[in-house]
Amino acid sequence: MPDKLGWRANWGVIAPSTNTSVQPEFDEMRPRGVTNHMSRIWVPNEPLSSDDDFNKLMDAIRLEWDNAILRVMTCNPDYLVMGMSSETFWGGLAKANELKAHMAGLTGLRAAMGSDACQAAIRCYGDIKKIGVLTPYWPVADANVKLFFEDCGFEIVALKGLCCPGPAEIAQTTEKEMMDSLKELNESDAEVLVQVGTNLGMARMAAEAEKWLNKPVIAINTATYWYAMRDNNMDDVIDGFGSLMTDYRELPDLYFKKLEEQAKNS
Repeated sequence: MPDKLGWRANWGVIAPSTNTSVQPEFDEMRPRGVTNHMSRIWVPNEPLSSDDDFNKLMDAIRLEWDNAILRVMTCNPDYLVMGMSSETFWGGLAKANELKAHMAGLTGLRAAMGSDACQAAIRCYGDIKKIGVLTPYWPVADANVKLFFEDCGFEIVALKGLCCPGPAEIAQTTEKEMMDSLKELNESDAEVLVQVGTNLGMARMAAEAEKWLNKPVIAINTATYWYAMRDNNMDDVIDGFGSLMTDYRELPDLYFKKLEEQAKNS
C-alpha cells in the first residue's frame, strides 16, 4: 500500500552532511505525490586548500556512503537519488558503472546518479561533442570529472574549477561568481555548459542562463532529479528549471544507444 503523501513514489535522497543545496532544490522540483527522504553522509566540514585535502574529504565520504544508504532504506524507498556527485565521477565511466551496480546490489533499487544523469541530459540536445564544465572542486576532482565525460565521448573545451575553501562553503558561492564563470566558459566553442557539484546551488540560475547564453545550461541537481522522474516514467513539466524540465519528458533514445556502445567497448 502506498504512503498517503507519497502515493506515487517515496525516494531516498543521499547527500553529504555539509550540503545545504540539494534538499531545497530537490524539494522545489518535487512533483505532486512524490516524497523525498534525506539521509546524510557524515563528513567533517574541514578546510580545503589542496588536492590532498580534497582526497581526505573523498575518503571520509566513502567511509559513510553505504551507511547513509542503509539508513534511508529503513523508510522503504522505491528509488535512490544521489545528491552527492564527486564520487559518481571518480575513476571515470567504468568506476561510475561499478558504483551504480554496487548500490543496486546493496539495496535492490535503481538509482539516479549525477554523472549518469548529466550524460543523459546532454544527449537530449542531440549528438553533442563539445562541452564546458563548471565545478566547485579542486584539480584532483576536476581531473576525474574530465575523465568521466571523455569516457562518454565528450570533449571538454573549457573547465572552470572554483577551488572552494570547504565543503559547506560551496553553497556560499555568489550568483556573480557563478554568472562570471558561465560567461567565461561560454567564450569557448562549447555547445552545452554543465555545472557539477551538488552543493553549488545553480538550478534556477542555470535556467536563466540558458536565456542569455542561448544554449543549454545543465545544473547537476536539475539533471539528477529530472533523470529520477523520467527513469520512473513521470513526464511532469516543472517550470523554472530550464528546458530540460519542460521540453524533455523522457530519457533520450540517444542516451540508451550510447549506453549500449559503452557496454560493448568496456
